[in-house]
Amino acid sequence: MDEIAFAGQDDSALSPTELLRALRPAMAMIPNAMLICASSPYSRSGPLWTAFDKHFGKDGSSVFVWRAPTRTMNPLIPQSLVDEAIEEDHEAAKSEFLAEFRNDVASYIDRDVVENAVLRGVYEVPFFPGRQYFAFVDPSGGHSDSFTMGIATGKEECGVRSAQLVCVREFKPPFIPSEVIEEIALTIKNYCVYEATSDRYAGEFPVEQFRNFGVTINPSEKSKSEIYRDALPLLNSGRVELLDNQRLVNQICGLERRVARGGRDSIDHAPSGHDDVANAVLGALVLASGITDTFNLDEWLRCWDPTRLTYAEEREMLALERKKLEAERLKKEENEAQERNPQ
Repeated sequence: MDEIAFAGQDDSALSPTELLRALRPAMAMIPNAMLICASSPYSRSGPLWTAFDKHFGKDGSSVFVWRAPTRTMNPLIPQSLVDEAIEEDHEAAKSEFLAEFRNDVASYIDRDVVENAVLRGVYEVPFFPGRQYFAFVDPSGGHSDSFTMGIATGKEECGVRSAQLVCVREFKPPFIPSEVIEEIALTIKNYCVYEATSDRYAGEFPVEQFRNFGVTINPSEKSKSEIYRDALPLLNSGRVELLDNQRLVNQICGLERRVARGGRDSIDHAPSGHDDVANAVLGALVLASGITDTFNLDEWLRCWDPTRLTYAEEREMLALERKKLEAERLKKEENEAQERNPQ
């Protein structure tokens, strides 16, 4: 296995540790089988760090651990390249060129904590009259990152506030942003939500398009790192209920806490990793965690109107409206053509 310290967890149901556990029994039936894992060291967690901490320099160990700097392995690498990297980012260069595990990176949360928050077999929770719901979107232009959305509701039991995830959507690229925004807007309104919070770095491009479908987008007052910071005590204290979504679980577990040069913590995904789903979901949960079951009566009555259109009816109405606009456009072009070329 190559670069096991950076093994991505987004698209796999197995973490690197679980993958190794699955491989070893299969290797037991192959005479003289050997499992080789090569990687630059990274954080002090995961299977590479575990193997190093348990077996490096230990006589009689069943696992042989080799650690060597880049220039020991390949003397053709110029020392000047190593020196420049150390000057630019000391901690990163020590990991990449000197084979040292980083001291400035730590795991965000224990996987067992996240797994215990998952409601197994529950993939979505329908709208319940009387509850207040909060939506958070992490937009994307449709080229590299996913466009994601999370909807959550808050509740209070015995004076303890908690948050429940009720809906999550992910649209993987490539996609047409306007079509994704339409579908997300309809889903949000199905929970009687007409204002959503967006990742503060999303820019202005989705605001107008969401407005066209009756949803107001407000930029988040908190950065992504601050959202993750505020979500951590909710997760650790068991005050969060998650839907059964393995990609969500993997992204939350793949988050890392880093210490910048100034000593300030930041939380983000690992190199080559993704956190689009985690960002939208934890953003919605943090918003909902401060809200109890109380609600606005006028808003509830508006939502619980028997004449309220369903999701399918809204889609059909919008499709008819688009056809009408297209017919008007074609008629206008035909009239203009006749004016330019009268017979």
